[in-house]
Amino acid sequence: MPPDLQPRADLHQSDTELDGLARAIEILAGRNTVALTGAGLSTDSGIPDYRSPSSPPRTPMTIAQFLGSREARQQYWARNHIGWRFIASRSPNPGHRALATLEDAGVIRSVITQNVDLLHTRAGHRDVINLHGTYRTVICLDCGARSDRAVLAKQLEQLNPGFARAATIDGLEIAPDADALVKDVATFRMVDCALCGGILKPDIVFFGESVPRPTVEHCYAEVDAADAVLVAGSSLTVMSGLRFVRRAARRGIPIIIVNRGGTRGDELASARIDGGCSETLGTLAEVLL
Repeated sequence: MPPDLQPRADLHQSDTELDGLARAIEILAGRNTVALTGAGLSTDSGIPDYRSPSSPPRTPMTIAQFLGSREARQQYWARNHIGWRFIASRSPNPGHRALATLEDAGVIRSVITQNVDLLHTRAGHRDVINLHGTYRTVICLDCGARSDRAVLAKQLEQLNPGFARAATIDGLEIAPDADALVKDVATFRMVDCALCGGILKPDIVFFGESVPRPTVEHCYAEVDAADAVLVAGSSLTVMSGLRFVRRAARRGIPIIIVNRGGTRGDELASARIDGGCSETLGTLAEVLL
């Protein structure tokens, strides 16, 4: 590991004497913390993740595939027409609510989330950076106009009457990005931008697509202003989240990781808890408040 990424030695001196939870409490007490959350936080809301030990293999559509053909976009929108309703029906779980409580108490300064499900906002968080966008907004790739996903849903339903009811979500595999595994999409009709006729896309960051630079800089600024970083429910497999953990490590900011299974940031962590987010964050909130 490069020397500039080595965790501060003083934060590890008593690791052998304290378990992960006790160490996390010690670090978070009285500190101004940024939370970085991933799909593992939302599993208790019924939204599956990509990389937990129990998750089935999934191959999400890349931005290159989406832009590569109208047939690929037809497949995506047909599946999203089902999947977004499922995501919209989910509710915040105890993990989301625990983080919101910690924000109210001043322990959490802001949340950077890799999730597109808006559950942090619905749990009452005031300061949320949606790193990968949200499922509720649609953007035109030609003119940049943004619109509400619910409005598009009504248009798609008019063009495809009964499609959502026929392709019931019961038993369907749903991905965290609101993609439902629907096979019969050949007759599905799409909608183009009402303003310019351009390509519509959910305003979320696809695999292979870059997070907008202003969003990245906002996240860096939040990490720089924090006294600690709490990672919850992210394997940190992709660089979009891992870079903030590395930033914190370079600046000597302690890092707590709560996740089922290993992460790419484990060697940088000052405290590591291998467990579920709901119960762990709930315990942290009870002890710290």
